[in-house]
Amino acid sequence: MGESLDKFTECSPDNLSESNPASSLKTEAFSHIPVLLKEVIEGLHIKKSGIYIDGTAGGGGHSSEIAKRLDGEKGGRLIALDQDAAAVKAAGKRLEPYSSYCKVVRSNFSNYKAVLDSLEIDRVDGILLDLGVSSYQLDTAERGFSYMEDAPLDMRMDDRSSLTACYVVNHYTEMELYRIIRDYGEDRFAKNIAKHICAARARGEIKTTGELEEIVRNAIPARVRKTGGHPAKRTFQAIRIEVNQELTVLEQVLDGMIDILNPGGRFAVITFHSLEDRIVKEHFRKNENPCICPPNFPVCVCGRQSKGKVLTRKAICPTEGELTLNKRAKSAKLRIFERV
Repeated sequence: MGESLDKFTECSPDNLSESNPASSLKTEAFSHIPVLLKEVIEGLHIKKSGIYIDGTAGGGGHSSEIAKRLDGEKGGRLIALDQDAAAVKAAGKRLEPYSSYCKVVRSNFSNYKAVLDSLEIDRVDGILLDLGVSSYQLDTAERGFSYMEDAPLDMRMDDRSSLTACYVVNHYTEMELYRIIRDYGEDRFAKNIAKHICAARARGEIKTTGELEEIVRNAIPARVRKTGGHPAKRTFQAIRIEVNQELTVLEQVLDGMIDILNPGGRFAVITFHSLEDRIVKEHFRKNENPCICPPNFPVCVCGRQSKGKVLTRKAICPTEGELTLNKRAKSAKLRIFERV
């Protein structure tokens, strides 16, 4: 048996530390519409006796639909992970009817191997990752994710983490800020934004989302601010990705998660950012065709074998009907890999 589950927070919505502000939030407050729900459920091709991981449980929307299709008496199991205390509480509440075969664990999905070891599980039949920030996190001002309301700069999905947006903004070098905003935010004004941030913090610490939003707004030409989306959107996104190490964690888990799938098992990933989607697409492609032999070789000599096939040659996107109900699903893309 692997590490004890005691190092993680288990499924009961009541066993989160009362000293944690997020844990005392009302479960009802965690509102998050599951994106591409029908497509995810169909894509996972759920077996009643299968074992499944929802690596980003959120409010339990996808998890509950997976759980409904499992039969605990036949061995069906669901392990729902989330690093956000409020999400764990909400998902635990929503999955209570299925608690005999569902377990909610407070953990980043990067720890999936340790969690599975603690449950004596070697392989699974399906995995779901719904990446990005939840509606609840965006709409809860004190979490510091949104540029729409003034709040302390935070942006941590897991409030046990030490790195905050406040630290990034006030202590990263100008070059580091430029790189983050350029690469993660894909903002063409990254250099000027980084310069303005450094100039502003030289006059005093930047403490709130409102202060940062104003700095970014002033760093972007007025003619550009009048068109397109909110001028601070890309910078806030970039800093959030850095604080939570979102792309790094994703890179680290994709191949390993494919490895623990049973034959016929499926891996579904929903992305909301072009960089995330590129990473998923590339990893899926390499696992389908890992051969590194030169194209002119008549036969493969590298010995690398395919682990499965990509079921989504083109990413699945939300329908117009879904976008009418949930505008935040606009940039969502679903890709699915099947193990052989």
